Amino acid sequence: MAIPGAPVFELAIACEVFGIDRAHLTPAWYDFAIVPTHAETILGAGLSVPGVPDWDLVDRADTVIVPACTSVHDAAPPDLLEALIRADQRGARIASICSGAFVLAEAGLLRGRRAATHWMHADELARRYPDTTVDASVLYVHDHVWTSAGTSAGIDMCLELVRHDHGAAIANSVARAMVTPPHRSGDQAQYGLPVAMPTNGDHHGLNSLQTWARDHLRDVSVTRLAKHA
Repeated sequence: MAIPGAPVFELAIACEVFGIDRAHLTPAWYDFAIVPTHAETILGAGLSVPGVPDWDLVDRADTVIVPACTSVHDAAPPDLLEALIRADQRGARIASICSGAFVLAEAGLLRGRRAATHWMHADELARRYPDTTVDASVLYVHDHVWTSAGTSAGIDMCLELVRHDHGAAIANSVARAMVTPPHRSGDQAQYGLPVAMPTNGDHHGLNSLQTWARDHLRDVSVTRLAKHA
């Protein structure tokens, strides 16, 4: 699905993973299509998606992906919400990348479920939809529907969908072609938090040494640590 003003990268993830012909890997590769929610949809970077909404195509799809929404504060297109509800009712697999979780939540598909979204939007999603358990610390979640954190976490989730459909060997081949890690588990942290420094004095100068080491991680060694200490 392509929503006007939506970020380009998240849509490109779905195109890269599912839209490239990889029949050399399996004859059962995906039939992929981008369905705009409006005629001549203009994305966030000014790129256009030609054509008009084909809701019949959405109604026949085995998997429906909402890459991202324009703004987490804007209402989703009503036709899109209705199409997602119909898809869910007929058993289609539904997934969102990054802020696309807000669209799924607005359609009622995250009610009573656990979900992921970009960590910057997690508090807002939890506040607006208190019946959804928002996990801001993970890459992606599968709880009836699929949801992922932002940007590269969408790649991890889409590769996991390929793994579910075609097995690890094919998913790994797609990852290798994309020059990306073949698998990151969904419960892996979105980002690392900085290590807190002790505040009870600088015992033998170790605080300043730790600070120096953090600033020189690309070129740190035991020898350099010893010399600096």
